[in-house]
Amino acid sequence: GERSRNISSLKLQKIRIKMSGLNRCVVLLPMKANSQRVKGKNFRLLHGKPLFAWILDTLLAVEEIDEVIINTDARHILAENGLTESGRVRIRDRKPELCGDTVSMNLILADDIAAVEADAYLMTHTTNPMLGADTVRAALSQYYAGVESGEADSLFSVNRIQTRFYREDGSAVNHDPNNLIQTQDLEPWFEENSNLYIFSRDSFARTNARIGRKPQLFVMDKLESVDIDTPEDWAFTEAVASMRQNLARSSA
Repeated sequence: GERSRNISSLKLQKIRIKMSGLNRCVVLLPMKANSQRVKGKNFRLLHGKPLFAWILDTLLAVEEIDEVIINTDARHILAENGLTESGRVRIRDRKPELCGDTVSMNLILADDIAAVEADAYLMTHTTNPMLGADTVRAALSQYYAGVESGEADSLFSVNRIQTRFYREDGSAVNHDPNNLIQTQDLEPWFEENSNLYIFSRDSFARTNARIGRKPQLFVMDKLESVDIDTPEDWAFTEAVASMRQNLARSSA
């Protein structure tokens, strides 16, 4: 399919980009000790593995990624869970003024970008454990193609939604209640799902944000794009992980 072709073209794009000097891809993976709605979720076990290890294992399986930067106030908890700096993993202690639940993520990213040189930054979260390596590769492929053509300066992942939306007062947002067309014929809307952001130092500087002025949308599979914010999200993710394990066993 189209995604497979994107993945297969990634190496060619990387070769072209390396020839132009743009060859270092760094992941920014922020991780804090405290979480408000699901206590200690970054280190809580999901099917026998700490939550942070799911996304980290995926990222390290992507050979196009040169380094993973973990900006954290929880170095000691990571060590207790068997993670210390090694190879492609660098742990940066979060500055005191950047700690706390109300600090903008963009300030944390700006601190990492200032300290770590890269040509492409990929930002993701520990709360996206179902994100797969092939999806990361496909997103990088789409980003590099967009940058090379001049059509894009950044990329972020989305869920494609075609359903009827209403405002709190009951008024319709994107459809006519008196003309019920099939939902598949509605204009698609795109929900930012917080799984993937790819950008450069220049694009970040222009907006002071991970989404630049010319972003590309990268559509993801809904089961893969789960983002754990609430206890209900955690329960849903456990169900998805169980389903994946069962499928893997049945196909083995």
